[in-house]
Amino acid sequence: MRGRKAKPTALKELEGNPGKRALNKKEPKPEIVIPSCPNHLKGVARQEWNRVTKELQKLKLIARVDRAALAAYCTAYKDYVDAENILKKQGVVIFSEKGGAYQNPWMGIKKRSMDQMVKFGAEFGLTPSSRVRLQVEVPTEQDEMAGFLFGNKNVKVKTKQ
Repeated sequence: MRGRKAKPTALKELEGNPGKRALNKKEPKPEIVIPSCPNHLKGVARQEWNRVTKELQKLKLIARVDRAALAAYCTAYKDYVDAENILKKQGVVIFSEKGGAYQNPWMGIKKRSMDQMVKFGAEFGLTPSSRVRLQVEVPTEQDEMAGFLFGNKNVKVKTKQ
């Protein structure tokens, strides 16, 4: 029996629990930490990993166990960029030896990659529709200073220049 996919409690809390249903108190809560980037991610995929993990950490939506799903997202992003670059060179329509026109196969790769990016991205709140319901509290200067003083190395304190 299939229905809607269950949302993690962290996402429900960020959305303000719109359904007002009881939140799962026994849901596993892995430590909020950026997992190590897999060695196979290179170039554009690694850049996307670095970009998106910082944002997910700010939202407290990332843990070590998310490594594989995030790697899949970054791989799909790389495939999308590769397809886009090849399509710029070859064009959307290519011609056979006999002169018949047909769609470049890289269009299919581009579309599949975009679909995968949206699918994996929605899991992390990376799409506009999955993010629109989130309510994130912005840390105050006092929170930032406390984080700096008490060992949260991810907090950056603004200094006047």
